[in-house]
Amino acid sequence: MAAAPWPTGENGNDTLIQGVHFNLTTLKHWNYTLYETNWTLSNNSRCYLVDQPYTPPLLLTNGTFVNSTWCYLATQPTGDRAHAGIGFAVAFGLCLVFIFVNLARHGKLYLPAEKRFYAIGRRWQWYWAIFVCAAALIGLFTGIDVDRYRVVELPLVLNVFFWFLMNMGSLALVWESVRHWGSWMERQFIDPNPFVLQQTDKRGTFEFWLPLFFYLWWWLDFFVVIPRNWGAVELQRSPEQTIAKGKPAATDIRFKIAPFLLFISWLTILVSLWHSVRHYEARNRGLWNRMIGFVRYVPFRFLLMIPLALVVVAYQALAAWEFDYSPLKKDTNLVAMYVGGYVPALLLVVILCVSGFLRPNEDKELIRQRRTRGVQLDQELGITKKPAWWRRLQGDVSTGDSMRDQLFRNVREVGGGRRVQEMAEERAAGVEADSAATNNTFEMSSIRRSPSVASNTAPPPYTPAGRLGAQRRNDRTVQAVASLLFPDAGNPPPPPPPADNRGREPGSQTQNTRRPDNYERSSSTGSTASITAPPQKIRSMLDV
Repeated sequence: MAAAPWPTGENGNDTLIQGVHFNLTTLKHWNYTLYETNWTLSNNSRCYLVDQPYTPPLLLTNGTFVNSTWCYLATQPTGDRAHAGIGFAVAFGLCLVFIFVNLARHGKLYLPAEKRFYAIGRRWQWYWAIFVCAAALIGLFTGIDVDRYRVVELPLVLNVFFWFLMNMGSLALVWESVRHWGSWMERQFIDPNPFVLQQTDKRGTFEFWLPLFFYLWWWLDFFVVIPRNWGAVELQRSPEQTIAKGKPAATDIRFKIAPFLLFISWLTILVSLWHSVRHYEARNRGLWNRMIGFVRYVPFRFLLMIPLALVVVAYQALAAWEFDYSPLKKDTNLVAMYVGGYVPALLLVVILCVSGFLRPNEDKELIRQRRTRGVQLDQELGITKKPAWWRRLQGDVSTGDSMRDQLFRNVREVGGGRRVQEMAEERAAGVEADSAATNNTFEMSSIRRSPSVASNTAPPPYTPAGRLGAQRRNDRTVQAVASLLFPDAGNPPPPPPPADNRGREPGSQTQNTRRPDNYERSSSTGSTASITAPPQKIRSMLDV
């Protein structure tokens, strides 16, 4: 910045600045220099405003100004850059509200979490949208002071710093949207048959390494742009200083390499989209048909978002070569700056929010697809399900109770809990009486005998009329099984056959065929002695 000559005062040791007299010897002793382009006094360590109404009224001999105003304060009125920035900040703030609504809508789980499809995968696009809005808001609000600072300082650095972060977030937003769409297509593809696609094949390996490839170039762009000495960008305090120091710093080699790194990331997004269409959509034959099919299968939002992401990369490249259109310049072309620098990012967020409201939750959509497949399979198998009103008409209304509660409710409808207890006690008393009458000859007294056998057991419990037929069939079955197991149980022994003239039974042998009481059971199945022998006495379940 070129220094201005000291205005003449009353004598050679006096100078008159904006109507105030200062000691010229003291100013020169402390190496103060006057700059008429912005009316500041500076000695490379301190800077003061000297135009009205900020002119200090007094200079002390130690080089201190009384009632002075520091150069690096927001003393100027807001300009066009600040007004446009406030408008864009309001738009990004409104989008931030809708992003949170969509995050709550699409991030909620209605199905059990799967290790193959993590819930955070569907939320990353909304996280990056929040990052884009946050970076834009910080950069735009700090950009208000770019016009208000007479001497370029920290606000310009913060404005462009968060603008670069916003560009990186915009590319990551588009990437996560495209990547998750491919994951969603895979999830729908394998939901009917989880084993139709493997995770260790070429397709799965490619999908594993592709995100790492994208974020490799994304982080390279971050390290090329962000970690640097930003103080050189502030050197735009005069036209001469801007050309000599500010412009070379804003268009150095690192700023020119960054757009190429983002362009590689953008090409990775296209590859991911092509990969998803190739593996999860119908294949077409011929180059022309494949191109048409690719455009038809790709969601409409990606046809808008991917070109906008390319505009973000193109404007960053333009700013690296043309300083007059760069946001790093204090008095830049505002139309180019906001149209090329902030409109694409804002449109990306708006398109994402609108598509989020139009699309359903993925878990709900998957449930709907499963229900549709179930209905289709029922139709193919000829299964017709009754409507809901049919169950209500039959009295089979689901109350949401457990099976235990339903059984208790049915018992109460039959006769109540006290009645059930009384019937159980009566039945137990009948079983004991029957056991005493038969002198413990038959332990399995719970098995009912035939109606012809006299018994003093208690009558069976009350059975509703609707279940009487089933109960009778059950009784007959139990009686039939009992007669097969114990054919002579409860019946009197048959009379002995008449003896012949030799005192023998017809057909009997010389030895006595009656088994003694201590006769042991044989495992042979060929014996016929049990036909004429008296019924055996069952002492325990081991004898059955």
